[in-house]
Amino acid sequence: MYPCDCSFWFCVGTLLLLLIHFGEFANGEWATCSGIVPMSYRNDKISITDFGGVGDGVTLNTKAFREAIYRIEHLRRRGGSLLYIPPGEYLTGPFNLTSRMTLYLARGAMIKATTDVGQWPLIAPLPSYGRGRERPGGRYMSFIHGNGLHDVIITGENGTVDGQGGIWWDMWRRRNLKFTRPNLIEFMNSRGIIISNVIFKNSPFWNIHPVYCSHVVVRYVTILAPANSPNTDGIDPDSSSNICIEDSFISTGDDLVAVKSGWDEYGIAFGRPSHSITIRRLTGSSPFAGIAVGSETSGGVVDVLAEHITLYNMGIGIHLKTNVGRGGVVRNITVSNLYMENARTGIKISGDVGDHPDEYYNRNALPVLKNVVIKNVWGERVQQPGLVRGLKNAPFTDICLSNIHLGGARPWQCSHVIGAAVQVSPSPCAQLTSHHQLGACSSSF
Repeated sequence: MYPCDCSFWFCVGTLLLLLIHFGEFANGEWATCSGIVPMSYRNDKISITDFGGVGDGVTLNTKAFREAIYRIEHLRRRGGSLLYIPPGEYLTGPFNLTSRMTLYLARGAMIKATTDVGQWPLIAPLPSYGRGRERPGGRYMSFIHGNGLHDVIITGENGTVDGQGGIWWDMWRRRNLKFTRPNLIEFMNSRGIIISNVIFKNSPFWNIHPVYCSHVVVRYVTILAPANSPNTDGIDPDSSSNICIEDSFISTGDDLVAVKSGWDEYGIAFGRPSHSITIRRLTGSSPFAGIAVGSETSGGVVDVLAEHITLYNMGIGIHLKTNVGRGGVVRNITVSNLYMENARTGIKISGDVGDHPDEYYNRNALPVLKNVVIKNVWGERVQQPGLVRGLKNAPFTDICLSNIHLGGARPWQCSHVIGAAVQVSPSPCAQLTSHHQLGACSSSF
């Protein structure tokens, strides 16, 4: 499905996953969660060129985008409107979407972010973070932004959204950022969102960030950034619910998918968990994690399913991460049918990851992490099979590892964890092999 330099073992692993998928396909169709948001078809169609848009890669089209979307917002056509982006390179500053609209990128169309930092407005920090994620104070508005919206679609014929993040990465490396870098796509307080059949690349910061949202589908997307690009997470559902991520390829400089829910005392006070999240048929590579939860988990993360995942050239295959001061409950996390090749660490569950927004975080706000099932995982060239490190005063409980084969010469490392392991090689640490805890795996068979 995706071009890659795949080694023999990566191709073997992919084939095995396809065989696993075959059981899913046996009834004539793939399992999918995409039905949570019905597709809307717009009868009213306009083109960016109707508003003076010029796809020469040089002309600044911010005014054209804003006028086109203003027209959609205020005419309020029945069923909404579609904004068509024809082939060409359309340079623009950030812009806001509106409800009941489709942003449609034709094959050969590219929306490119301006590299003039002065064109990027500042917006307030997220209340569940209390400040910008990188710097105190506000944050730069995302390139394509939406707040308080419903029934919005970003799709097309695999056109491209290019964040031209190089200038932002350089500012981060030089440590002269004044405010937190912009995301490529961010929806806030929104519902009924579909993002599909688009290539996203070179985000300044996180790529796709639904925050305080519900009923969001991200499907058939490609997300690309250099392996050394800082904090270019692929998809980060944040204090959001009913999220469906399927059939996508992600190769970036940070976690491919990271489920979040707020940062320390601000996330605790805001109190909005992420829940009911499905990640399925994802392929990718990263120097960081493939499937991640956290480390910002202060509102809680509940009911996450990740299955049929193929990873290569990874830092960590599966990473559940939190920290003292986070608070929040992380529970009912299931990862299954995952293949990884060439990973530094296979599975990491850790209670000492991530920084703090300020010195006012509550050191007694300990996270709870429980009811985790990781099963049917196979790895080749995995250096460290697993590290599971809970907190002394908040051990991780009901951890089930089942049918996991990772190889690797190094032993598992564990502390402050209670759980069980069945058919795991190399054999995990004693805390996960006690027969008294086999009940933790009773529901995984």
